[in-house]
Amino acid sequence: MPAYLVNLAYLLASALFIFGLKGLAHPRTAVRGNLLGATGMLIAIVVTLADRSILSYELIVAGFVVGGFAGAVMAVKVPMTGMPQMVALLNGFGGAASALVAGAALFEAHAAGLELSRQFTVATAASALIGGVTFWGSLVAFAKLQELISGHAVVFRGQHVLNALIAAVCLALGIWLVAEPETDRVYWLLVAASSVLGVLTTIPIGGADMPVVISLLNSYSGLAAAATGFVLSNNMLIIAGSLVGASGLILTQIMCRAMNRSLANVLFGGLGAVAVSKAEEDKVYAGKVKAASPEEIAMMLETARRVIIVPGYGMAVSQAQHAVQALAKLLESRGTEVLYAIHPVAGRMPGHMNVLLAEADVPYEALKDMDEVNPLFPETDVAIVIGANDVVNPLARTDPKSPIAGMPILDVDKARTVVVIKRSLSPGFAGIPNPLFAADNTLMYFSDGKKAVNDLIHALKEAA
Repeated sequence: MPAYLVNLAYLLASALFIFGLKGLAHPRTAVRGNLLGATGMLIAIVVTLADRSILSYELIVAGFVVGGFAGAVMAVKVPMTGMPQMVALLNGFGGAASALVAGAALFEAHAAGLELSRQFTVATAASALIGGVTFWGSLVAFAKLQELISGHAVVFRGQHVLNALIAAVCLALGIWLVAEPETDRVYWLLVAASSVLGVLTTIPIGGADMPVVISLLNSYSGLAAAATGFVLSNNMLIIAGSLVGASGLILTQIMCRAMNRSLANVLFGGLGAVAVSKAEEDKVYAGKVKAASPEEIAMMLETARRVIIVPGYGMAVSQAQHAVQALAKLLESRGTEVLYAIHPVAGRMPGHMNVLLAEADVPYEALKDMDEVNPLFPETDVAIVIGANDVVNPLARTDPKSPIAGMPILDVDKARTVVVIKRSLSPGFAGIPNPLFAADNTLMYFSDGKKAVNDLIHALKEAA
């Protein structure tokens, strides 16, 4: 294939990547953005394989079929509650692919007796280091989210010192590989050391910080791909990896700002779910929690002029988004204004709630971000919290010693009445009690999210 056609195809793919990222920035255009990005990647892969004549057409078609089938199965079978885990796993696969491709390129260069440039060796070392950290860090994140291992922060004495030593070993092996690239063994030692570093830097991060970890690992996978692009001298891989790396870092910064924490605090602070004693829970809840029935809540909703729904991970677990939309339509048919308050880190990954509500055809105009919706709570008759916890916990404002101190929250406690739909008083990811559940203006409705909302719909219709 002529070089000018390859470069034109790469330019088109790059433009599609950029427009795809722009589309992903808003729920209304997210689907289109995803399609644009996928189309750009398809063009890049097809042109690269055709230009380099790397594999036979039979193997290329087989790869497309197997990969397409695996992707289709995951898209259909993995529930929305499992999307964060799947994203973590795919980030890991990207890191592993980068490390393996760079290693194969190094082995091939040795076999051909080629003289290796400094760009090649430095990029190869970077691919091994970042790829190993990304793959094993992503596996740990997946295991925590899938509850295969404890989601709590795993910390031990001397942990930071050990991590620093392993990082120094990785750096030394990288320098050795650049100085003496003739030995394949050094490359795989670097991969092994970076893999250990990936595990040890992820296990001290608890469930409360998983949204940040996912976006950071996404950035790592992009940086690994860009490094491998320099190994292969492939402009498309450099551009695509750089875009993913940069956008992941920007998203990580946004997530940290939403949690009022620095990236260093997330990576080295070891925040996770803490054990809550019965005495602590009793101090917050004992004799103060008021349970309500669907009929009592329906009476308040009948006269409400504005209702704000606050979705959380519990809504995703119960798959209540369609029931929530049905409740909203019923209220709107009676003249009630219904809005949705979306916290940046609600759920287990950025945009989790937006995707769930979009699946239920909730109008994009009804979705309000934290800065937009917080001033509306004092003029709201009923705020309905469905499965959210830490993102509505007033301790973030009132207790400077709390693990979530300073974290911007949704000000639902300022609404005239708060209805919290939850299975129990169990804590959220941060593992701390929530005084909102015992507030004077709060009613607790203990039930599965989907069943609770359907019961509210039934009670409203019966009261009509």
